[in-house]
Amino acid sequence: MDDRTESDEGSFVDEVYEAPAGGARRRKRRGVSGCLPVLVVLAVVAGLLYFGVTRGMDFLEDQFGEAEDYPGPGSGRVTFQVVSGDSVADMGRNLKEAGVVASVDAFTAAASSNPDATSIQAGYFSLQKEMKASDVVEVLVDPDNVNKGVEKVTFPEGLTVDQTVETLAEKTDFKVKGIRRALEDADALGLPDYADGNPEGYLFPATYIVAPGSTPADLLRQMVDRWKQAAEDADLAGAAERLGYTEAELMTIASLTEAEARPKDMAKVARVIYNRIENEGTAGTIGLLQIDATVNFALGRNLGVAITNEDKEVDSPYNTHKYKGLPPGPIEAPGDAAIKAATNPAKGDWYYYVTVDLKTGETKFAESYDEFLDYKAEFTEYCTTSDAC
Repeated sequence: MDDRTESDEGSFVDEVYEAPAGGARRRKRRGVSGCLPVLVVLAVVAGLLYFGVTRGMDFLEDQFGEAEDYPGPGSGRVTFQVVSGDSVADMGRNLKEAGVVASVDAFTAAASSNPDATSIQAGYFSLQKEMKASDVVEVLVDPDNVNKGVEKVTFPEGLTVDQTVETLAEKTDFKVKGIRRALEDADALGLPDYADGNPEGYLFPATYIVAPGSTPADLLRQMVDRWKQAAEDADLAGAAERLGYTEAELMTIASLTEAEARPKDMAKVARVIYNRIENEGTAGTIGLLQIDATVNFALGRNLGVAITNEDKEVDSPYNTHKYKGLPPGPIEAPGDAAIKAATNPAKGDWYYYVTVDLKTGETKFAESYDEFLDYKAEFTEYCTTSDAC
């Protein structure tokens, strides 16, 4: 900040008494005699000094005087958001606008005297109108106050859009009808063009804050924004070019991987999917992914339900037991691990995998059909002695 001010500056011009040309003397003019001229000058100087000192004191008080502050403790309730990246000055301006503090200077001064102010976390805080600035800082620096009393909703990995809608309606005051209406506006949600308006797979699983006064569209947009972050972190676009697929296809592979594997096995399962797509006829797969979850998706039911031979005959492009290659799009929302597995699959010649222990999740990968049958027999034996099957 520039502390300089502008002021009107006057100047005294001395009248020069010159001798006449030719060396002749000029008669001295008669003027006011005695000490009166000196007193006049002193009076003028004193006036100017008074004016200057007064102006200076006013300036110093304006610049360095105590900032306007409320005495506190405050009243009412204000839900205040600290946005990631906000500076102390940003917070001060927002707090003043919300009627919480009397001035930005009071807040910044209180924050500068509190050593914990540098660790204020982003999130929502419950405050009051007209609080003392130092009291506001005390609330903000306490991590236990972040999002306290603010509604939060957690979406686990692997939810379909229908399950996401159910969870959102159950955990908030949002109505199913309003949520579904918001899902229809792909542009407002920020879905990528290659999603073709379908949010399946792009509502990222995480914990979200339901801000006071927010709408279903606000929260759903947050979920899509969080997916964009995950896609950028995994370099989805670069991986698609490197692997020879579209970004939409990689998101489909990520969703299939999420449905089929635990995090530690995801890179291998992704490789199995790629191998089956790229090597038709090898190891008896004839280009079919044969993923049960896709059949359940086609039938509109829980993706983990055991399917029957009759189920495998459902006529749907999502039925990977009937149609070769990838289904038309994602079948559920993949998390970070699944997206990273799809963009960076493990190296290997596997075409099959069998989870041989349902409690530990131990999964074995096979390169041949005979090897697969051995692992399948191992799983059958496991089920004879375990109640997990």
